[in-house]
Amino acid sequence: MAYPKQVPMFLQIPDVLAEAAPSHGTREAHPNEKVRPPPSVADRGFLCKGLNRLVVEDGVTTCDVLVVGAGPGGGNAALQCARKGLTTIIIEDHQEIGTPVHCGECISEIACQNLNLDLPEEVISKRVHGIRVIFPDGTKKCLSEEGYVLEKHLFERWIVDEAIAEGASLHLGHKLQSMDRSGDSEFEGWLCQGKGDGFPILAKIVIDASGVAAVCSKLIRLEDEAPLNPQGKVVAGMQYEMVGVPTDGYLDFYIWPEYAEKGYLWMIPKREGRANVGLVTEDRPRAKKSLDEFIENTHFKELNQVLPPWKEKGNPAFGGTIPISGPFENTYFDGLMLVGDAAGFTSPLFEGGSHLALKSAVFAAQIAADAIANGDLSSQNLSEYQRLWSNEFPPYEKIIRGKNALFELTDDEMSLMGRCFPDEMGDMGLSGKAMVGTRLLLKRPGLYFKSIVPAMLAFGYSRAKYYGW
Repeated sequence: MAYPKQVPMFLQIPDVLAEAAPSHGTREAHPNEKVRPPPSVADRGFLCKGLNRLVVEDGVTTCDVLVVGAGPGGGNAALQCARKGLTTIIIEDHQEIGTPVHCGECISEIACQNLNLDLPEEVISKRVHGIRVIFPDGTKKCLSEEGYVLEKHLFERWIVDEAIAEGASLHLGHKLQSMDRSGDSEFEGWLCQGKGDGFPILAKIVIDASGVAAVCSKLIRLEDEAPLNPQGKVVAGMQYEMVGVPTDGYLDFYIWPEYAEKGYLWMIPKREGRANVGLVTEDRPRAKKSLDEFIENTHFKELNQVLPPWKEKGNPAFGGTIPISGPFENTYFDGLMLVGDAAGFTSPLFEGGSHLALKSAVFAAQIAADAIANGDLSSQNLSEYQRLWSNEFPPYEKIIRGKNALFELTDDEMSLMGRCFPDEMGDMGLSGKAMVGTRLLLKRPGLYFKSIVPAMLAFGYSRAKYYGW
């Protein structure tokens, strides 16, 4: 194979010039946003450390690990790999880290402790007390556990900056388009081509953190020419940032099928009266219309919608799609591991994904370092990755079964279940759960045949300790 002779442009930028390079542009601060620190490395897209550790031969850049995507999973994968001394490149198809924001922006204190995350103040929008579930008849029950609402775009830039400070290299506006195996008798890495002047890149291991796009699952073909993983089921997420929203510091989750078919709505408070108000629904074509109807028919009607701080113009609505089928069948392959949404790692009931993405990145970096150290990049050797996450992450099959059972209930049945829960759902032990189940079945025996018990347990598995947020 003939390789291009030119050195990729991003490798021609001296470190000293990279620090002094201009940003992509400036804007006035959002009226309710804290003054943002000077543009970060991740904002600018330049490479400050690790350049001299990358090898360029015959126009091909070689590295230990190529991370595809610079969201939470990708940023943390790069950070953990760089800390282990691996030459690491991050590619991101957008021109800026952290935008557009796709999620509700929450992370629990338990998640931060689990990940040894010491969040800087500038990425925290609000400290919160937990989740409040609001059933169709207005019944309210809480899962109290401390956590944070982030300014997600700042959080993602911060974690990529941390990765770069440890030696990782970043290139924006780069899209992976093909992966060819390297090595004759045994697998030696992936020759990656794509859009952007940093290609081609020869990586011993690729970590796919491309989110719901799941890029590598589409590019890699099995022996029967089937993709590594088929496209999983997704739901649509849509939200507005609103101002003047009253809150007592809980994340409000509305299970109101009238507006969110097989989904839910939320109010996620942020600093100074701001909040994300949105929904997820399987009815993707009607997502925005349903959200507008919910706002019009509730106390949110009189409140103003504003552009979020990272968005300069356009429609104030923002969001994306969320995988809901559970983990993919193949989360690893020769020289490849999938993390976060790219692996199908989202909490099934309330679709939390940041904790799962960040933790799966830790596992992937650990396995990558071990595999490179012992010179075995094979799928068989990387299978330890799946063992790590499957032993740690919640029982997806149980939660999905409970979620499906929940959405088979009528509004009245959902509300009855809510009324049978204690005010603090997090306090239920085994005896408490048994008592709630008994109470439900005494009031409505027919609910047994609607799998009410799995539906009830799905709420418990949405707690932070089960990676719910």
